[in-house]
Amino acid sequence: MLTAPDDNNRPLFHANGIKEFYKEHGRKIFPQRNCGLLNKPLNLVAAVTGPKYNGKYLHSIIQSLLKDTKLSRTLTNVVIPTFDVKSLQPIIFSTFEAKDVLPKDALLSDICISTSAAPTYLPAHYFKTEDDKSEDHFRHFNLIDGGLAANNPTLLAMSQVTKEVVRDNPKFLPIEPNDYGKFLVISLGTGSAKQAGQYSSQHAAKWGVLGWLYNNGMTPLVDIFSQASADMVDIHASVLFQALHCEKNYIRIQDDTLEGDVASVDVTTRSNMDKLIQIGESLLQKPVSRVNLEKGVYEPVDGAETNAEELTRFAKLLSDERRLRQMNA
Repeated sequence: MLTAPDDNNRPLFHANGIKEFYKEHGRKIFPQRNCGLLNKPLNLVAAVTGPKYNGKYLHSIIQSLLKDTKLSRTLTNVVIPTFDVKSLQPIIFSTFEAKDVLPKDALLSDICISTSAAPTYLPAHYFKTEDDKSEDHFRHFNLIDGGLAANNPTLLAMSQVTKEVVRDNPKFLPIEPNDYGKFLVISLGTGSAKQAGQYSSQHAAKWGVLGWLYNNGMTPLVDIFSQASADMVDIHASVLFQALHCEKNYIRIQDDTLEGDVASVDVTTRSNMDKLIQIGESLLQKPVSRVNLEKGVYEPVDGAETNAEELTRFAKLLSDERRLRQMNA
């Protein structure tokens, strides 16, 4: 929404318009059932027979907004993970690669639909792109949510920059490939409910296939995979930057204390979305936190500024760097 161009090659959305977009369209993307006591049985049937949502409205709104915009036209460089269920391989789409590899320069709408296709919630997405090196001149993609491979894509972004450095991309010289001291990383999480005690070994010991896939309105196996993936990346990045004595170059903003509806993926009632906005705004005023490697929880850093103040500092660093590059150019 921030990097796709409009007809004037400006961002399709302003940041302050995104909340209203979700308030307007969220309930149509994830329509809420209100069947009283039948809610859980109906959800269970849906979990067995197919994805919880057909995705038609989500697909239509994405396609109507992005039209024929391709990945190579994004206003800033992006890295978007997906996972191919046919090849059982992660497929990473990036702006840099799209400019050099024709079949990876897919429609941005196809990529967005694919990376949001969370298993059990939305259907997998198929599309094909032209490939002049292939015998049938097409490359086929069978994709689902990239969160299964990289729920926290921080390392993907860092790897992409490193790859461009190795390729001698002048935009990144004279940075050495392993000189992470020059990296500035803001990692923004979307919240976690792992501290709410949703699952226990006593309950999990009784689960079969269905129990792991769908349990009391939740999806334990998907939740565990995605949470583990995100936490491992955060731990790795945190340790890396601390080891290089540049821990202030890495900030992770995440709330791992969500409970109830705000911890869900798809509760789009107006009251719940308002609560999510309040959580985000209050998170800005909390001190910078880092994960405790032993406890697995986020703890405030001694003497740290607030997240809002740290974001302001990052913004100034980036602005100064951009101004310096423009002067040198």
